[in-house]
Amino acid sequence: MMSNSFDVLFVDDEEHLRRAMRQTLELAGHRVRTASSVDEALAFISRPFPGVLVTDIRMPGRSGMELLHHCLEIDADLPVIFVTGHADVTLAVEAMRAGAYDFIEKPFSPEQVLEPVGRALEKRRLTLEVRALREAITSRRDNLETRLVGRSAAMVAVREQMRAVAPSNANLLIVGETGTGKEVVARAIHDISHERDRPFVAINCSALPAEMIEAELFGYEAGAFAGASRARFGKFEHARNGSIFFDGIEAMPMDVQAKLVRVLEDQSITRLGSNEPIELNVRFIASSKLALEEGVKQGWFRPDLLYQINVATIALPSLAQRREDIGLLYLALIRDAAARNNVAQPEIASDDLAALSARDWPGNIRELRNVAERQVLGLISHAPGKAQQGTSLSERVASYERQVISYELRTRSGRLKEVYENLGLSRKTLYEKMQKYGLDRKDYQ
Repeated sequence: MMSNSFDVLFVDDEEHLRRAMRQTLELAGHRVRTASSVDEALAFISRPFPGVLVTDIRMPGRSGMELLHHCLEIDADLPVIFVTGHADVTLAVEAMRAGAYDFIEKPFSPEQVLEPVGRALEKRRLTLEVRALREAITSRRDNLETRLVGRSAAMVAVREQMRAVAPSNANLLIVGETGTGKEVVARAIHDISHERDRPFVAINCSALPAEMIEAELFGYEAGAFAGASRARFGKFEHARNGSIFFDGIEAMPMDVQAKLVRVLEDQSITRLGSNEPIELNVRFIASSKLALEEGVKQGWFRPDLLYQINVATIALPSLAQRREDIGLLYLALIRDAAARNNVAQPEIASDDLAALSARDWPGNIRELRNVAERQVLGLISHAPGKAQQGTSLSERVASYERQVISYELRTRSGRLKEVYENLGLSRKTLYEKMQKYGLDRKDYQ
């Protein structure tokens, strides 16, 4: 069986041009296969591959236009770049209208092919990732990959940690910036654990009324205080045999923290106005956007409570720390927003998805979700991913430079020597720029 482990297929009937193009593309780090005719090329195209096709438009026998139409029947998203003589420019324009990605006019130096091939490969990579995400979303599989979208090293590590801790009953602390999805992680851990059919009770610690916080958590008996006309379950009791999620536990008052320590130790509570203990058998999951260790030092968080909830810790990355996930995540949010509002899902261009990753998202997933919602509702015409009015030239240049270096690191699996040689940089300059933009080679290996 023929191998399809290549990312550029170059088709031309001239042997010297095939040799020159193979050498140029391989020196640039691409895996190349060449073919001398349309029939030979079709043997590879019939096996879908994650790459691009570069082909002469006029060849003996079947033409490049025939190859284009056949390719687009197999995969309408396959980028096809035509090589054409001056006399065939009109034909090349016709090919662009038929679905070709780009064309290069002869005569050209082999190096002139690298820029359009690089763009086409990036488009192809994103297209295939989007396709894989759509398939995963529509498959109705209850897996972490669809609930926690992302293929970055940081998110792969998070999912591995979740799978490791889910089967146990160990108390868990989830830390991360605002909007990074701490409750989503907590619910997913509950769902994939042995408690799938048991209650999950989320408690927003900052929203509990100070004067009623104990009654809300512990419940009360009739007559326990003025206005308690009948007994009432508290949130702890509602969560029996399930999971309790303390969202923003750093906001819990110190006196309640002391009572919570006892609950975690005993796995039981007593309603206000009662002396009868109630067994809980619950798993405690807490989240915080602040460093609780600092809270202990500063005196606003109890050390014994930290020890109780911090049996295992999962740290969630911000979007700035996993920019390569933003395009896929936005598509998933668009899909969810369209379904929730019962409207058609808008088409999102691959270029727009790629541009989203250049933006800063201080509100993280929550902010990205709001943008997706507005686009689905027609309140904005497109995702605001590209540089906006008011962004300085230096900021736009820096954003583009970061994307270029990140792309090279990804395509070369973090091999720094290949990256700095291909970009024409010294080793020292590449290291300085990676440090400046927060890029770590380990995320690309």
